[in-house]
Amino acid sequence: MASALHNLSDYDIHSVPDATGLRVGIVVSEWNEKITGALLEGACQTLMKHGVREESIIVKPVPGSFELIYGAARFVSSGLVDVVIAIGCVIRGDTPHFDYICQGVTQGLADLNREGKIPVIYGLLTCNTLEQAEQRSGGMLGNKGDECAVTAIKMAKGWE
Repeated sequence: MASALHNLSDYDIHSVPDATGLRVGIVVSEWNEKITGALLEGACQTLMKHGVREESIIVKPVPGSFELIYGAARFVSSGLVDVVIAIGCVIRGDTPHFDYICQGVTQGLADLNREGKIPVIYGLLTCNTLEQAEQRSGGMLGNKGDECAVTAIKMAKGWE
């Protein structure tokens, strides 16, 4: 378990480039909204801490995690943003639905990155339990939203 070795909110602040002028699109799933809302809040706070203006963060909700692919693709093709963060949370249930959704979203977001127009940051929590999701959305393991924001800045600013 990698998260047990590394808090998602811990990072070297000096390793993050200045994000002034960065335009960020965030597509966020409404499914498991308590978790995705906390991830979104962490991402936005971290982006602003590093210089992104609040009005330069565009947030678009989608119904579920599978729709993150479409939302991210729309941001990529819009020309309105420099980087996209896709935020979602899938919690394992009793059917194989979990596997199909996680695999599909992962492949879809990977395809967008391979196209290489702008970075698309993978912020999908894939957890076995609600408790695991809570631990990764501001609980004892930090907030994946913070990590996504730092990754977004590094990917968008590190290739200029």
